Amino acid sequence: MKRVYLHTLGCKVNQFETAAFADSLKGSGLNLVDDPARADVIVINTCAVTAKASAQSRRDLRRLARVNPGAVLAVTGCHVQLAATELRALPDLQPERLLLIGNDRKSELVEFIVHRHRPAVDPSLQDMETIRPISRLPIGHFAGRTRALLRVQDGCNHFCSYCIVPFTRGRSRSLPLAEILDQVASYRKHGHQEVVVTGIHVGQYGNDLAEGQTIVTLLETLCSRFPELRFRLSSIEPTEINEELLSLMKERDNFMPHLHIPLQSGDAFILARMNRSYRPETFVEKLTLCRRMVADAAIGIDVLVGFPGERQSHFDNTVSLLEQTDFTYLHAFPYSPRPGTRAASFAEQVPNRVKQQRVALLRELSERRRNGFYRRFLGTRRPALIESERDRDGLLQGHTDNYITVRVEGDDRLINRVVQVELSSVTATGVTARPEA
Repeated sequence: MKRVYLHTLGCKVNQFETAAFADSLKGSGLNLVDDPARADVIVINTCAVTAKASAQSRRDLRRLARVNPGAVLAVTGCHVQLAATELRALPDLQPERLLLIGNDRKSELVEFIVHRHRPAVDPSLQDMETIRPISRLPIGHFAGRTRALLRVQDGCNHFCSYCIVPFTRGRSRSLPLAEILDQVASYRKHGHQEVVVTGIHVGQYGNDLAEGQTIVTLLETLCSRFPELRFRLSSIEPTEINEELLSLMKERDNFMPHLHIPLQSGDAFILARMNRSYRPETFVEKLTLCRRMVADAAIGIDVLVGFPGERQSHFDNTVSLLEQTDFTYLHAFPYSPRPGTRAASFAEQVPNRVKQQRVALLRELSERRRNGFYRRFLGTRRPALIESERDRDGLLQGHTDNYITVRVEGDDRLINRVVQVELSSVTATGVTARPEA
């Protein structure tokens, strides 16, 4: 029996894919191990969303190769798609150890491992621009996770000037509805209570299918077909938020009131340089609509700080926009040049010191807003999914429907259950809560 070690970098879609690998490997009779030194095959699902992510992918590959000099290295993901030639040329890796698998052939990864322990020739790496079908990666259950990820879409048609993803994952491709329903039915059968609907650009779901589905009709179908499951939507573009989506969120108890929306910048000039398809005032209007229609929703925002040409006045415009919107938390990232994107060649690169200062300011703002959102719900009761891990104090952890992190006392019978909790006090790690007797 071959022993396989799995290592994942990057986004929720990568996490979904690796979970699919794990499920299929076990179904093929292989043994998953937690120690790479014991593995016959090491699978590395790489990331290339930033230059830092690519560097981390290379470092992890070389580190794992040193930990186990005898293992085959099955390497896939966006960094492979971008830099296969570079990986083959790494001086401390023997070419016969490497099995490079492109993003379009991830569904065949397990077959390669099972039948080609030491492959002589890599499967060809295709230009993702030419790939139209979505890679099929069904999962029986999401091992080790209370909350299961459901990838319904891959790729992106919108070429933001800082983003390499359309080149590494190709154009937007959607999973047919019947296959999605089968996947969710499997999750339900295996006891999952919550499903996160995700993709690279999930709001484009259905545009390439002849079924007439959209992300809203998909969510409506999921909520009605599986009323006992909670559904949560991953990041969605501001231009794709509308009254139809928000009405569904308001009306369906099992569509969680939680939105994560990329802003990136609150300045019109910088947004145009980024090739984002909205203006700051449009974003404010969308956030106002969200808060008016789903008042209790958690609203997260992504901000990319220090984009080339971002002067202090541009950053001040971002801060001003954020201060006038009722968001819950921020994910603030410093921009780093991604070779292969248009923005990497832009003039006026912002010094790292300035970027870090601006990120720190936004993270302070995020902490204040998050705590204010938590305090707003003290003394109220909300449904929370209790997860499998305890914190350092031995308390169970979970998340309410509107994504408040809660810590509760209780025994393991609460794990993987949705329970009513009363929120009592804000701490550094979330909100302490009392489960309903």
